[in-house]
Formats: sequence, structure tokens, C-alpha cells
Amino acid sequence: MAKKTTETGKEEPAKKAGSAKKSAEKRVTAEKSEKKTASSKKVAEKPAATTVAAAKEKKPVTRKSMPEEPVQRNVESYSRFTDFDISLFKSGKHYKLYEKMGAHVVEYNGVIGTYFAVWAPNAQYVSVIGNFNGWNRGSHALYSRWDSSGVWEGYIPNVGDGETYKYFIKSSSGEELEKSDPFALRWEEPPRTASIVADTYYEWKDSKWMKDRHQHNSLDKPFSVYEVHLGSWARDPESPDKFLTYEQLADKLVPYVKEMGFTHVEFMPIAEHPYYPSWGYQVSGYYAASSRYGKPKQLMHLIERFHEEGVGVILDWVPSHFPGDIHALYRFDGTHLYEHADTRKGFHPDWKSYIFNYGRNEVRSFLISNAIFWLDIYHVDGLRVDAVASMLYLDYSRKHGEWEPNQYGGNENLEAISFLKEFNEACYSHFPDIQTIAEESTSFTGVSRPVYTGGLGFGMKWMMGWMHDTIKYFSTDPIFRKYHHNQITFSLIYAFTENFMLPFSHDEVVYGKGSMLRKMPGDEWQQFANLRLVYSYMFTHPGTKLLFQGAEFGQGSEWDFSRSLEWYVLEYPNHKGIQEVVKALNKLYKSEPALYEKAFEGTGFEWIDGGNANDSILVYTRKGHDPKNDLVIILNMTPAPHQNYRIGVPEGGNWKEIFNSDDKAYWGSGMGNSKAVKADNEHWHGRPYSVQVTLPPLAAIVLKRSK
Repeated sequence: MAKKTTETGKEEPAKKAGSAKKSAEKRVTAEKSEKKTASSKKVAEKPAATTVAAAKEKKPVTRKSMPEEPVQRNVESYSRFTDFDISLFKSGKHYKLYEKMGAHVVEYNGVIGTYFAVWAPNAQYVSVIGNFNGWNRGSHALYSRWDSSGVWEGYIPNVGDGETYKYFIKSSSGEELEKSDPFALRWEEPPRTASIVADTYYEWKDSKWMKDRHQHNSLDKPFSVYEVHLGSWARDPESPDKFLTYEQLADKLVPYVKEMGFTHVEFMPIAEHPYYPSWGYQVSGYYAASSRYGKPKQLMHLIERFHEEGVGVILDWVPSHFPGDIHALYRFDGTHLYEHADTRKGFHPDWKSYIFNYGRNEVRSFLISNAIFWLDIYHVDGLRVDAVASMLYLDYSRKHGEWEPNQYGGNENLEAISFLKEFNEACYSHFPDIQTIAEESTSFTGVSRPVYTGGLGFGMKWMMGWMHDTIKYFSTDPIFRKYHHNQITFSLIYAFTENFMLPFSHDEVVYGKGSMLRKMPGDEWQQFANLRLVYSYMFTHPGTKLLFQGAEFGQGSEWDFSRSLEWYVLEYPNHKGIQEVVKALNKLYKSEPALYEKAFEGTGFEWIDGGNANDSILVYTRKGHDPKNDLVIILNMTPAPHQNYRIGVPEGGNWKEIFNSDDKAYWGSGMGNSKAVKADNEHWHGRPYSVQVTLPPLAAIVLKRSK
């Protein structure tokens, strides 16, 4: 459960009105000269300078019942909503609510100020409180729209960029609440909880990346992801308790990911969250980049730097649940507004958090708009959706009697399924060159199949079964692996039923599970050899790839979110060898079409020998569109080397070893095939040709036919 935080928000002095006006005037001037671009390329929308004439065209608004104390009329009647906006919002089809809701600096009647809009349909009174009015609940009351939308809005002059604020809400039952803005673009740094007026105008310089992004995100291109937790990837050695900022990460993380050869980076949730030990999965500010690491535009700069280096950026997105912190979404207007009132649907027993009401149209608009927001405003290249399995099933982690069947008597959450389909349709219709990735651990059918064929519409799905089976197999002493051969071959039975991503994620290196290195059996040499081997298996297995930070250099300790990775171990050749083998595997993956062109097609894989359980040896081919690019992969899962080991190959001629995880450069023994081997006209493994090769201990070799 997310930790409760004290609501202060009063330490930061108010911004000068003159400074706010000067800042907004610059934005208004810039807006007038900016041409509109296509939605796939456009920068974050600049605050609109609404004219007096346009404001007069808006429908009149009325105020609901007032609090008992006198109200000062310091808020002007003003709206950014059209009737069409409201219609879309109420029907759950408004996918850009961030352009309307929240706080927006505008010029009105020649004065710079801020327009506020919040959804609180069951409130009897809503006002804006902040440093600018001494947190006075009665001085700046918002107006309730006439159309029963539940939207409260108004314009406050001389309030500008950088101003802290909250909403004071008096519920229909008389309960008094102080709430942060669900659509705030920036929040105070925790444990403070106030929202901050901000804009997201940014002069992007990644037009080349955005133009060519479809090539990087295509399902028939290499897709190798480095999963990162920004707060623990690295810290300043002189100030280990301080986080690196987005700008510092741009200077350190970007070149590292580029050097390692990953095609994409995935940030664990960076939306604002009150409780740091939640790793970001207990979100309070869905539209705000975490202030722990800097300001919104600094995050944009970090993403831009990745794009300049040809690296895509994926965000971990959490539409499954949210914490019960009193200042955030929970019981927002004194009622269960965003969450289900029925705890059988609205409370998550594992995480002690609250589940969104996917059947409420306005909530669907809120969530889908949030997904579009990150893709649009921050130029994000994909969303990895967390905990999809918990959304799909009404009885997820619940005992008998703790859940209610759907209208057909089943355990499927029909509202959540409908929401996920609409989410994917909206994302791909607005940005067809992105990817959505589901963290889904069950056998639910069609997670990564198009909605029009009955699927959920995701681009990819995490292959959780492969991850668990692989780790279990490699954790077994090699002498016993022959009795568990089916664990390492089973994944190919279902490998092409979905567009699978192969993850070694953060979940596998916490809670006493040990690091990837320490899962491996044997002495030190065998542990490192096994780790090189399991990574080689991952990169040559069909599917895209994901590796969590620290695993790429064999960190010995479990991941600790409260401190930096153990970068000092790279002084030792064994850890440096792991880093070098991951770098080499990324290079191999990106340079060999057979490893990615048919990653999700059965025709891209063929067993040569998958049944040699006694020797614990696997032999298979990976195929691309051109047969000349076919590869033969041999995995020796035991410490016993093999000389003159014969395998069948698909073609005659010379076969060259293009990768060997036992290379001395990777802290291996150096055993292998330094020269190309010539295929014999001897039938083997059902093939007309065969070769004899040397198999190093606990190692993978990759052969390719040479000219």
C-alpha cells in the first residue's frame, strides 16, 4: 500500500505575477508563429491565447451551492470546453482531455492567468487553493458547468507557471477534502503533494527519429530493451543519497545504452508516485513526470537525446490500480469516482490499492487520454502495460466468495477487456508507429492479436512462462538437467501463438530471488559461464528481448531500489566479460536478419536436434527471408566439452563460427572453432549435410554459412 504523506504544499513561495505574465507572453508570441503539423510529429500543444470574442461564445455557467462563509468572486467565467468535448467526455471517447482538463496558462482580456478545470460531479463546492491566495478555501471558487458533466472550471488572473495549488472540494455529504489535480502536469517533490501549474511546450529536435520511427518499432526489426529504474541505475558517488536528474541521465544513461547496443530503453513508471519503495507502480499523478528527477521539459530532453542516438523509449504504464492516498484519486469528490465502490471489483488484495472503474465512461477517457498524452506530448515510442492479468479476471488473487461473476457467469472482467481493446485501438490509430506491450502471465487468448480478429490489440506480450521455465532450468545443477529437458524445449510449442517478448525483468531479482548471476549453479566459473549461456539462449530464441539493469554485467547482489547498481564490479574481468557478451549479442541480434525478420513466425525456427536430453544439447536453426542468412545455433548445457560433435546442417559448403559465448574476451576458456568447418555429404539429424564441431563447456556457438 502506498505510504500516506503529509499534505503541506505551503513551503514554496508564490511566483511573481509579473514573472508569470512575462513567461506566458513569450509562449503566446511563439504560438502565433508556429505552424500546425501532423499529429504524429506535433510538439506539445502551447497554451491557447483565447480571445474575448471566443470567450463570449461559450455557454454560460452557473455556480452550485456555496459554502456557508461568504465567497469572494475572484474567478472569471471562462471555458476551454465545447459542447462536442463534453459529449465525447461523457461517452468515454475524448482521448485528449489533457488539452482541456487541469491547469492551463492563458491570456484572457489582456491578462495572463490560469484556467482550471476539474471533474467532481458529486461536489457541492470546488475552489482553487494555493500560495497565491494563502490557501484560502473561500476566495477562488470555480463554476459548475450547466451541462451536468460534473466539470468545475474558471479563470484566475495573475496566476502563472510554477504556482502550487490544490482543489478544495466540499462533497455532497459535507465532507471537506483537499485534492491534488488529476491532470496536473507537475507535482511537488514528495512527501509534499501539491500540484504545480506548468506547460509542456518544447521545441523538439527529433524530427528524423519520428519520421523513421516505424522502421525501429516494426515487428520484423530488432527490438532489444534495457529496463531501467531511474532512481537506482546510478547515483552520484559523492552524494549517494541523491538521485541523478533527467539531465544528468541524458549525459550518462544515453551513451551507455547506445554503447551496449540496445535498441530501446524502458523506464519503470516515472509518473508521479508518493511512495518511492513502490518503484513507481502506485501512481498518484498520471500526467506528471516524477519531480524527484527534475522538471517535465528535462525529461523531454532526456527522451530527445535517446532519439538522437537512435534509441527508442518505452514507458511502464499502470492503468490497473492506484493508491489510497487521501490527496490523490481515491474518493476524489467524496465518492468512489475513479474506483469501483464495490470492493469485490474496486480493491486489490495483493497491493492494497484501488482498481479503476473501467465501466465509467469518464474514467475510460481519463486513462486513454493519459496513454495518448505520453505518446503525444513526450514523444514516447511505446507503452508497457503493467499487471494486465489482474485486469482481465474478476477472481484474480481472490478466494471463493470474494468476487462476483460477470453477466454470463464467467470470471472475465468484461469492462476491463473492452477498455484494453479501446486503449489499443486509440493508441495505434493516433500513432501507428508505436508499440504497446502487455505484461500478461495467463493463457488468455489473443493478447497480441488485432481487435478486429477478437484479440486485445497489443503489439507484444511478455513471455512469462518462458522466463520462469528458463530460470528454473538454468538454476538446476547441470548434472540433473537431462531430467528437466522439457523445461527448456517446451516454449517452442507455443512460441508463435503470440508476439512474445522474452523478459529477464526486475521481478526476477527481488524478494529473495537472488540476482541473475546467483541463480546460476556451480562454482564462480560455472556461474558466469551459465549466465553467458542463458543470455545467448535468449538472444537466439524467437521473440524480442528485455534485460533489467545490472543483469547485463552480472551484478552479484539482488536489486536494491534505494541505492546505485554495483558498477565497481566492472573492475573484475568476469563481470566485464558478461557486459561484453551482452554487447556482442546485441550486435549479433541487430546484424543477423535470421534472428529478427521472422521473430513471430513458425517458419523462422526449426529444430535440428531438440531431443538430446542425455547430453543436454540443443541444436536449432533461425531463418530470415533469405536462406543465405540462416543460422545454426548449438547450446551445450553442461560443463563437459565435446570434440568432433556432428550435427546436421541445412546446406553444404563451409560453416563459420560467428559467435561463441566461451570466447576469452568474455572470460571464457577460449575453446571453439577458429576456422570454418566444411560440410560433409553425410546425412545427420535428417539433413543431407553435416559438420563436426567443437562444443565448449556451458556455452553457445552460432554458425553461419560462409561464401
